[in-house]
Amino acid sequence: MTIDFHNETESHYSLGLLERLSSDLTPRSVELVLTCNDAIAQLNRSFRGIDAPTDVLSFPSADKGRRRPLGSIVISDDYVRKAALEHGHSPQEEFALLYIHGLLHLLGYDHECDNGEMRQKEEALIRKYALPQSLIVRTMEA
Repeated sequence: MTIDFHNETESHYSLGLLERLSSDLTPRSVELVLTCNDAIAQLNRSFRGIDAPTDVLSFPSADKGRRRPLGSIVISDDYVRKAALEHGHSPQEEFALLYIHGLLHLLGYDHECDNGEMRQKEEALIRKYALPQSLIVRTMEA
């Protein structure tokens, strides 16, 4: 399992934990793009019709072959830094939380219409890797 990382920012994050997470969940590669709020807002507008930046977007691959990439995850570094500061943990931890969230969407989970399966899976991964509170839980508590 590989992560094809495209960093469009000046930030630097380790991919070690993300690679372990990915290997736990899928043998397929993932494209990961780290970008800014302006770029992710443009994608959000184009693909979801929402004219605002967001934290993470997932784009599953139409090709389901085992040797094909699972899809693409786009993360806003502006959001990573802001959320890490607001929640009192490191940007690296926030980056991992958003990656988990995006990866679960690529794997077919959808917290907006499931019966809590994505939340349970996310929380199990967070416990396993000793990460802070999950994105779904924070959103539900807000």
